[in-house]
Amino acid sequence: MNRGFYIILIAQFFSALADNALLFAAIALLMSLSAPDWHVPLLQQFFILSYILLAPFVGVFADSTPKGRVMFISNAIKMIGCIAMLAGMQPLYAYAIVGLGAAAYSPAKYGILTEYLPPALLVKANSWMEGATVAAIILGAVLGGLLISPKIVGAALVEWNLAEWITAPKFAIMVILVLYLIAAWFNLYIPRLPADHKTPKRNPVFLLHDFWHSFNLLWKDPLGQVSLAVTTLFWGVGATLRLVVLAWAAFNLKFDLTQATQLTAMSAVGIAVGAGMAGKWVRLESSVKVLPAGIVLGFTVIALVFVSDWRIAAALLFFIGVLSGFFVVPLNALLQHRGHLLMGAGHSIAIQNFNENLGILVLLGAYSFMVGHGMHIHWVITLFGLFISLVMTIIWRRHRDDEVH
Repeated sequence: MNRGFYIILIAQFFSALADNALLFAAIALLMSLSAPDWHVPLLQQFFILSYILLAPFVGVFADSTPKGRVMFISNAIKMIGCIAMLAGMQPLYAYAIVGLGAAAYSPAKYGILTEYLPPALLVKANSWMEGATVAAIILGAVLGGLLISPKIVGAALVEWNLAEWITAPKFAIMVILVLYLIAAWFNLYIPRLPADHKTPKRNPVFLLHDFWHSFNLLWKDPLGQVSLAVTTLFWGVGATLRLVVLAWAAFNLKFDLTQATQLTAMSAVGIAVGAGMAGKWVRLESSVKVLPAGIVLGFTVIALVFVSDWRIAAALLFFIGVLSGFFVVPLNALLQHRGHLLMGAGHSIAIQNFNENLGILVLLGAYSFMVGHGMHIHWVITLFGLFISLVMTIIWRRHRDDEVH
């Protein structure tokens, strides 16, 4: 790994750090405005709608423009979303603007790896990228929790006579704005690579047709199909479980929002460990052999129902993270490799984002429905755990049958 790769890694770290801290700041901002409980999952739905609606266009943008420049523009859009929150825009709408930037950023941050590195280094590079992202998730949860804490930042603002001018959530957003600025600065130093897979036309009708063709191509490819199905499930469930864990920690452990956000960091630590294990032991050509780890993951999630001690909870969340990182990193690398060969990295990652965020939208919708109808958090966790294990079993058996035939 050379200097250029580490610049990409640092830029990703600061952008992901800001992304994860912003989620908790936005939740705190909603609470300060006395928004209803179901607005919390709705917040993420507003964010991920951009991934779905812009999928036919952001892949083309990432493949036809140097990816470092795409990442810079994307971080600038995220900064505009933060400024909109500070200016008083409804948090759901302002967070949707941040989602626009994130939707454009994702095909570039992963697509540049396939252009910059040989296939033999892709799993290792993804484990590094996942490790940096997970470190950002951990620190983002801790930083976000501290910045919205009434006992820490809130008390400091009162002591400094600033409480009349700014709330703790808005102060947190100001700090996060600086993090996006640092990420954008590093984006300027990312190695400039020639544009990959330029599209012959840029009119919307052609781009939609091109996207649909690429979508079908990736789903019909045997290895593309299994990796796309698994990553779609993983991110859909992962994004939902992050909110489920906040509610579970409040009920089972009697944690407040600050304590619960810091507890979620344990699963992120586990993902980093699992990603490192995958980078060391799993080769690109044997990526699909990690599928059974996903089946175990579902049953481990259900075990949270029976936990009331924070130390056991932390250990269990860590193990959930290890399983997640171990099975998703190799399949992510496999999907990037297949997509790069079939249609271009930006195209394939835009399709991946489309599927993953459609999964997030559906599962967040299911969670919102459960919360809105007063379902007990233990039943929510049990249903999500069974869903993970069932779907992973179906994917594993189908792939095994395909190999036999």
